[in-house]
Amino acid sequence: MKETNVDDLMKKKFLCPTKFAEEIEKIVKSNNFNHIDAILTYCEENKIEIEAVSKLMSKPLKEKLKYDAQQLNFMKRTSRAKLPI
Repeated sequence: MKETNVDDLMKKKFLCPTKFAEEIEKIVKSNNFNHIDAILTYCEENKIEIEAVSKLMSKPLKEKLKYDAQQLNFMKRTSRAKLPI
């Protein structure tokens, strides 16, 4: 039983990409934020440097960030599909 408590503490103390993505999704759903605002809020609340977050980003979370950035015109929309002429 002691090992389980240690494992739980380790998971709470140290973030992994999966846990980080779950926390961000909770913030997005509960506050109706986009993913960019959710990450900024999480970093501010947990006193984490925004630069350190890149190591915790999973591929699906990166895709969601990219989508939000494109919707907010922070980056160009990319389309690799070409229509046949």
